Parts: sequence; structure tokens; C-alpha cells
Amino acid sequence: MFKPIAWLGVLLVSTLSMVTSVAVAHDIKTDTMRIAHPFAIPTPPGATNGAAYVDITAFSDPVTLIGASSPISSNVELHDMRMDGDMMQMRHVGELLIEAGETYTMRPGGGFHLMLIGLSEPLTEGDRFPITLTFAEQGDVDIEVWVQSAQEGSEAADGHHHH
Repeated sequence: MFKPIAWLGVLLVSTLSMVTSVAVAHDIKTDTMRIAHPFAIPTPPGATNGAAYVDITAFSDPVTLIGASSPISSNVELHDMRMDGDMMQMRHVGELLIEAGETYTMRPGGGFHLMLIGLSEPLTEGDRFPITLTFAEQGDVDIEVWVQSAQEGSEAADGHHHH
């Protein structure tokens, strides 16, 4: 016998799961690359700088990230963070080359990241903001960055790798 209430529950669950998968998957694909799960970590009140992270996969040709900008900060720089003995060293770099077939994964705690300098307001968990990435090979790509805790953002981004 047909039970409309049970059917409605199945429809609701399947609709919610579709909404969830759409909300979680914010990838940008172009002919040359895939940019997966851009995220930034919340900043304390009064902080003037923040950091954003993206995963960039180059398809059949290398891609070179040469710059970025965002309306939420006065400047966006590509930075590399490394341990030098027991000191964390952060330096500005001019570009990040991703070889064909490779993925560069940015994560809090080391390596490359996008440094948001001169924030107009602190980054608050749950917020979203745009960043324009500039590539040597194809110009600008606009992305939406989600503000998440370092753990949530990293775990969500790690779940995005489709090899």
C-alpha cells in the first residue's frame, strides 16, 4: 500500500543530501586547471592579516599562480612558510608553479598560502568572500572562499581530491 508520509520522508532525505553535496563541493574548473575548496581560517578581533588556502590541480599543462586580490583586504600576497631550525620563516614569493598532472595543496601550518594583508574586518567562521587568482597562462579566475576552522577547512578540502 502506498504511504504518502513515508514517501515524503524519502524525498526529503534525498533532497537534503543533494543540497549538502552541492554546498560542500565548491570547485572551480577551467580548461587548464581545477581549484578545490578555497578556505580561510577565522581571525581574532582586531587582526589586520589573515590567510586563505586553495588546492590547485594543473591538467595537461603547467599553471603558474602569479597574484591574487580581494575586496576584503588591501593586498593579497603569495607566501611560503617554512621551518628554519626552530624558527618559522614566512616569505613573500612571486609565483607558484604547478606542473602538469600535479596538485598543490595549501594547508595551515606550513608551505604556500594566500596572505590577506590589511583586512577591512576580521574573518568570521561561516562568512564567504571573493578572491581573484591571477595565472600567467590564462589570466584571472574568481573563486569564493569559505571561512572555516583550520581543521574543518583542511578536512573538507582533503575530501575533495578526485584522482
